[in-house]
Amino acid sequence: MRMLIFFSIVFGIHFLVNFYIYKRGMQGLEAMPYLIPWLRGLMLFLVLSYPAARFLEKIWYSPVSSFIHWAGAFWFAGMLYFVLLIFAADLVRWSNMLFHFLPDKLTTNYAQTKLVTTYVVTTIVLLTVIAGHINAWTPKIVKQTIKINKPGGDRKSVKIVAASDIHLGTIIGPRKTNKLVNAMNGLNPDIILFAGDVVDEDVKPVIEQNLGKNLLKLKAPLGVYAITGNHEYIGGADDAVQYLQQHGIQFLRDTSILIDNSFYLVGREDKEKNTFTQIPRKTVQDLLATLDMQKPIVMLDHQPYNLNVATEAGIDFQISGHTHHGQLWPFNYITQRIFEVSRGYKQKGNSHFYVSTGFGTWGPPVRVGNRPEILEITLEFQ
Repeated sequence: MRMLIFFSIVFGIHFLVNFYIYKRGMQGLEAMPYLIPWLRGLMLFLVLSYPAARFLEKIWYSPVSSFIHWAGAFWFAGMLYFVLLIFAADLVRWSNMLFHFLPDKLTTNYAQTKLVTTYVVTTIVLLTVIAGHINAWTPKIVKQTIKINKPGGDRKSVKIVAASDIHLGTIIGPRKTNKLVNAMNGLNPDIILFAGDVVDEDVKPVIEQNLGKNLLKLKAPLGVYAITGNHEYIGGADDAVQYLQQHGIQFLRDTSILIDNSFYLVGREDKEKNTFTQIPRKTVQDLLATLDMQKPIVMLDHQPYNLNVATEAGIDFQISGHTHHGQLWPFNYITQRIFEVSRGYKQKGNSHFYVSTGFGTWGPPVRVGNRPEILEITLEFQ
């Protein structure tokens, strides 16, 4: 019921926003009425494409479903920036009704003014989406050295190469997956970690594209580990985990493991586990109950809520993701209000946290205002 209410609200907003764009588009093309039927057809296709593609992929994954998926995904970004720019134009228009600051020649030939405005807005949106797509395909390497005030056995340090929010699927396909694997291996990691949302909901596009073949090439002497994110649960966590474990990634699902007799790696289930299974995940205290707290403890927790809980429990280092830092400006202002850390590094007491912007994208293959990233974290034990 909770998910039904959530998706009802999302689709309601989706259709209202598109109706606003459509009405303003109709008005903008008054000087060229022969384009209006094309606008109607295009808007209908774009509005329905993403939900239609996600449904179609479940029963018939094909180049047709992929094309529709890509079109709908790009439209999410275009829709956002069309709304922002159209609303800005409306604000100017409404203000001019009160204060009459625009030149008279813009209002005397109003149909032509609206047509030019439509062209300008469309051009800005296209350039923004194209630039954002290039940005989304250009990850950066974030390097950070963190000192942990605990001995690491025979190890003085460990190099962690990590990523979150890969979202393997139709959008993040073979080329992007291969790019991730090569970049991670090129950093010569001691251990590779994935902090949730490895799969973008349904695992079927991952299987159809044989993305596991690329994942098998990941190399780290201490292993490759991952945790579930909310998107694994949306698409069916057990199927996704089974496939990924068959292709070289070991999942920690509310469990821990002692790595090289040096440090503990703790993996939490995503907080949405309770929503989808009615089974709550373990508390941090339960996960640490049997561990030797004199050893360094690294924890993976997909959603960076309640960082104080990890600090009070004695976690030394936590990697999270989930936020994408908004992915599309200005959503970063929202994630900054929701999360104590929307992206980057923070220390609280003796605990260190890093929240990644993620490697992949959800929805539109576009990032505006932040870069995708791979983490190279060196933990130095004292």
